[in-house]
Amino acid sequence: MRKISILLMLAAVFTVNSSNAQVKKETLVFTPQWTAQAQFAGYYVAEAKGFYRQAGIDVRIEHPSSTQPAMSRLRNNQCQATTLQLCQAMDIIDVGIPLVNILQTSMNNAMVIVSAKDKDPLTQKGARVGIWSVGFGQLAICMSIKDHLDYQWVRFAQNINLFVAGALDATLAMSYNEYYQLIQAGIVMTDKNVYRFCDHGYNVQEDGVYMRRDYYETHREQARRFAEASKKGWEWAAQHPDETLDIVMQYVDKNHIATNRVMQRLMLKEVLRLQVDRESKKREFRLRPDMVRLASQLMVENSMLSREVTYEELIPHK
Repeated sequence: MRKISILLMLAAVFTVNSSNAQVKKETLVFTPQWTAQAQFAGYYVAEAKGFYRQAGIDVRIEHPSSTQPAMSRLRNNQCQATTLQLCQAMDIIDVGIPLVNILQTSMNNAMVIVSAKDKDPLTQKGARVGIWSVGFGQLAICMSIKDHLDYQWVRFAQNINLFVAGALDATLAMSYNEYYQLIQAGIVMTDKNVYRFCDHGYNVQEDGVYMRRDYYETHREQARRFAEASKKGWEWAAQHPDETLDIVMQYVDKNHIATNRVMQRLMLKEVLRLQVDRESKKREFRLRPDMVRLASQLMVENSMLSREVTYEELIPHK
């Protein structure tokens, strides 16, 4: 009997070790949805501090390019995980690509509209408003339709030049990115000319980590370990902002990004603030069902989705 028990124990150990080895074998390529910056600090920390390695997974961070955006890389199996805003993920699911949210970092919406000449964005019917060419503006389009503002959307790639030059009446901006670029460019921000979506019934979560559902179904353990190690990276970043900034700047320099430490410090502080839920006052790292319903309802009502995308479609199946 004792001999049988020992054999069973050895078999169990072999099974566990084989499982761990299987997780270690495959490299998970993670592609953030934009170029290197503090928006993705937690993932950089997880790699630099060895959290992924400690979790028994091999992770390689590869940023997108103008010819290979993040979602295109995910669709073509050039990466296994990417960051997306909730509304973006819904768009993608609606066109027939099932996705799974394995980690939610954003708990609040960061989008704002900044108007020129101290004008209220809500009084500028028909205004020429800048919007990102790569997306991110679904809620703004919903708001423009719902409030009968009939904005004329002018697409820009990644900077504030059109607005600063006076070619636009207003522009969309993220509170952790273009908002600070505008301040550095000398634009005066007031309660009158800045419209924050989170304060007007549009507080929909943004960044989360997504995988294609077919990949997730065959790599559940890898996904779980990646999510846990990434969460640990973000928690460490919140406790060590100065050291985190050092790590971020290493990625910035390596990828030749035109930015500066002051800008990245502001971005990191704001991104970490947006991770704290308004109600619980905690970093929850979870997708909220009520925000999923709100986003889906707004997008369906304004013909941006052909059908409701549910919370159950977005979360991993047990």
